[in-house]
This record gives sequence, C-alpha cells and structure tokens, in this order.
Amino acid sequence: MAHFAEIDSTNKVLRVVVIANADIMDEEGNESEKIGQDFCQSLYGGQWIQTSYNATIRGKYAGIGDTYNEAEDIFITPQPHPSWTRMGSYWNAPVPYPADGKFYEWNETQLRWDAV
Repeated sequence: MAHFAEIDSTNKVLRVVVIANADIMDEEGNESEKIGQDFCQSLYGGQWIQTSYNATIRGKYAGIGDTYNEAEDIFITPQPHPSWTRMGSYWNAPVPYPADGKFYEWNETQLRWDAV
C-alpha cells in the first residue's frame, strides 16, 4: 500500500490516505510518486506528498497537524513547547526525560520534568 498526505498552502498536513501500489505504477511497473500524487489529486483535489508508514522517507509518517518542510523534505510534528528544539522530524526537551521508569509531564515554566 502507498500512503499520501494532503497538505494545505502552509504545508500543514490535512489528511493521509492509503492507495494501492498498483495506482502508483508506471508502464514499466516502477513506483512513481508523481503518478500517486496525480491519482490522489484526481480523486480528492489538493496537493499530495508521499509518506511512509515505516518512516523510510521524509523523516516520519505524516500525521494530521504535522508540517511538511520542503527544504529538508521531511514531515515535522508540531512543537510541543517553546523551549524544545527540533532534530529532524521531532522535538526534544532541553532536559532529557528521566529514565527511572516513572511517569512525568513537562513543566515549561520551570523547564523540568515533574512526576505525575
């Protein structure tokens, strides 16, 4: 199966659809993203970018609300907190998550993990 994300004019992911691999094949039997984009556009309209369920292309599997970064050719999750910095498709807290097996939530005011 092939997966395609619809993006809006700001490159935000609106939805992700699954289509048959046969719908992205050229005459020689090779997969073509362009053919898949055209196929999705013919069915739904909009602008489409291929994504990979196994995250083998574009950093991560696209999700609704993610953003497609054209310069890096990756999908990026929304920034969870202002203090977090991005590495590739994901955001990292300025302090690593504790590895003691307990549950924590991020405290943006104190810039720390608080036990819950």
